[in-house]
Amino acid sequence: MQDLVDRARALDEGDPLASFLERFAVDDRIYLDGNSLGRMPRTTADRISEVLGEWAEDAVIGWERWIDLGVEIGNELAPLIGASPGEVAVGDQTSVNLFKLASAALEASDGPDILSDEGNFPSDLHVLEHVANRAGGDLILLPEDPTSDAIASAINGSIGLASFSHVSYRSGRLFDAESVTAAAHRSGAMVLWDLSHSVGALPIGLDAWTVDLAVGCTYKYLNGGPGSPAFLFVREDLHTRLDQPIHGWFGHEDQFGFATAFSPSPSIRRFLVGTPSVIAMAATREGIRLTAEAGIEATRAKAVALTSLFIEAIDRSGHADDIEVVTPRDPTQRGAHVAIRHPAALEVSRALRRRDVIPDFRSPDIIRFGFAPLTTTFRDVVGAAMILDSTLDDGFEVTERPSHLGVT
Repeated sequence: MQDLVDRARALDEGDPLASFLERFAVDDRIYLDGNSLGRMPRTTADRISEVLGEWAEDAVIGWERWIDLGVEIGNELAPLIGASPGEVAVGDQTSVNLFKLASAALEASDGPDILSDEGNFPSDLHVLEHVANRAGGDLILLPEDPTSDAIASAINGSIGLASFSHVSYRSGRLFDAESVTAAAHRSGAMVLWDLSHSVGALPIGLDAWTVDLAVGCTYKYLNGGPGSPAFLFVREDLHTRLDQPIHGWFGHEDQFGFATAFSPSPSIRRFLVGTPSVIAMAATREGIRLTAEAGIEATRAKAVALTSLFIEAIDRSGHADDIEVVTPRDPTQRGAHVAIRHPAALEVSRALRRRDVIPDFRSPDIIRFGFAPLTTTFRDVVGAAMILDSTLDDGFEVTERPSHLGVT
């Protein structure tokens, strides 16, 4: 493995994104859980302090600066997902945004059913099933990680909405959003993508792909912090066609008119609901700005290099026959995390954490390694693979499964 160590050192020395590591709060651990929670930008604490100062000095007057944060930050995020200004808003949480958009889409569609797959994130499936049932339809599930052809074949006249995760939270498989969207449109269905495991890690072209709707979180590759607000995307021509079910004052066309009757804004604002968490929004903004500064193409190039190096290191390890790489080996078909399968995945992941390598576990037998390009070095990648190999050499303590295994 010495040649991989040498190659990793050379890749780090030539990495155009290497300087970004210094702009995050990091320690000596090999942190490979960026697909669950990104590292904190060093500027975040300062920005939050500024917001607290504005609150202390200006109190309610500060709302003149804060009232439009959801749309302002949405406009800053828009280029990272291939959207136009006025099509993205930041606020609420991913499940809430999913409920709003799925409900609006199904109400505007001819079919009562929603199509998804068994590998979609469970809370997405909970929301989608509830929305379908309320409309008198069903949630129809394909097997985990279906092909584009399988999705196209399953979309029939009863399907009003197709909703999938752009990158599978378990396998790391990247869906072909463009072809799936086109297939849905040919059958008269709308499409809603969850971008939580792709935003900030790879280029996304929502407008180019004529995507209808999308949601996503900001605490993974966008480094917005724990519990940071989510975002939603609605294609501009759908703004006045869709009626989202939660009529809040931030979605009113005359927010400060305080009319008793609700009249929705004709813009992306109609999909907002209530007062945003201004402090959390400040943290989210810092993460988005850092990602935009790095450039999504450079970020994607490094993600491909990091994941490719890790897969190669696994293949060359002494335990290659004991580990199944679940994530697609073709880099065009995967996101920025690599999932491996091992029968003692929980025990192995715990042993790795005791050795200061931080992955995460997904029941029953998956260990995920999330390679956040702005905070992961190539030496981290090879080091983690070598420690995994030695952990399997040395054995590990078998323990009971804990009741809580961390965030998504």
